[in-house]
Amino acid sequence: MRLIFTSLVSHGHLYPLLPLAVAARDAGHEVVFATGDDMLTVVEKAGLAVESAGFGMREAYESVVGPDAPKPHASDAPPESFHPIIGEVFGNVMPRRFAADLTPLLERHRPDLVVYESGNAGGAIAARLAGIPAIGHGFGRFSPDDIMDVIFGRLAEFAAEVGFEGVHLPSFGDPVIDICPESVQSPDFLAGANRIPLRPVGWAEPGDLPAGVAGRDKSRPLIYLTLGTAFGDEVVFKRAITGLARIEADVIVAAGPAVDPVLLGEVPGNVRVEAWVPQVDLLPHVDLVVHHGGSGTTLGAFGAGLPQLVLPQGADQFTNAQAVVAAGVGTQLIGAEIVEDVIHEQARKLLTDEAVLGAARALAAEVAAMPSPEEVAQRLPEFAG
Repeated sequence: MRLIFTSLVSHGHLYPLLPLAVAARDAGHEVVFATGDDMLTVVEKAGLAVESAGFGMREAYESVVGPDAPKPHASDAPPESFHPIIGEVFGNVMPRRFAADLTPLLERHRPDLVVYESGNAGGAIAARLAGIPAIGHGFGRFSPDDIMDVIFGRLAEFAAEVGFEGVHLPSFGDPVIDICPESVQSPDFLAGANRIPLRPVGWAEPGDLPAGVAGRDKSRPLIYLTLGTAFGDEVVFKRAITGLARIEADVIVAAGPAVDPVLLGEVPGNVRVEAWVPQVDLLPHVDLVVHHGGSGTTLGAFGAGLPQLVLPQGADQFTNAQAVVAAGVGTQLIGAEIVEDVIHEQARKLLTDEAVLGAARALAAEVAAMPSPEEVAQRLPEFAG
């Protein structure tokens, strides 16, 4: 069977699809992965054939507001003031570009099935226009909120323009591969989706663990601090480092591409700052994750059975943080709460809170019981029609 996978151009949207794409290839299917140029090397490292399609979120954002406009997470303006812009970017600009780029690819490859990442509505529309069966693939928890309503409104206009008026969003009526454990998934999504559960298997580019992690003294806790690849904030990092360093623990910081580690200055002796770490390999060694609430890190911590202190910065991170709290596996700090003393106190509590640790272990067991990528790959022909 011939398959085309497609995702938006970011690690958070791309990585969740790679385990299934690789499993499909290993099962004997012909797999091509279509995404933007910035991510093609990542896909090639996974051993998959690639095609260029679409463009990145930053380029799409700048095409709407210009290169010098402030980003939502770096602005003092109310978050809701950016909703029309974000709706235009995700509900109109990127879907149109992906649909335009994917249409000739689908004509040339004539796949039996398109697997589109759920944030990439252009993939769903291109498949429908080509008359090719398609299924969605979630990248985390489906989080209905005000901004999603704005995005869906713009997307509905584009869908109607190309002949798909009244289509059900965000799934377009297609089956959806869901990597979020059912107990923390949105009830609204569960009520209306044709859901295909898939265990969230983390993906990371090959790399070595920071020195001293493997074989470390486990009597001393290890805390992992990250703000992801898109929402790194120097001020938040410094406050978190200062608060966490006061705990009798070791701290590993992944600065990510948005923050130069040099900007974080000299750090205490129990803190180590890295530009990047292989998160999938690191999590089994960690006792607490302090992070931004990105879907990949949130789900990774679910699977590893870890307590979480979430410092959401933007996008779906706020609803992910709420889900962490509702599941009893962690807590969140927002806005003015993100200060050294509060971070210190909350992290210290989470390391020893037996109720939180028990809930985290239970959630990890739920994740482990979900179908593997290999099992779901065997089912893909069912959806080709």
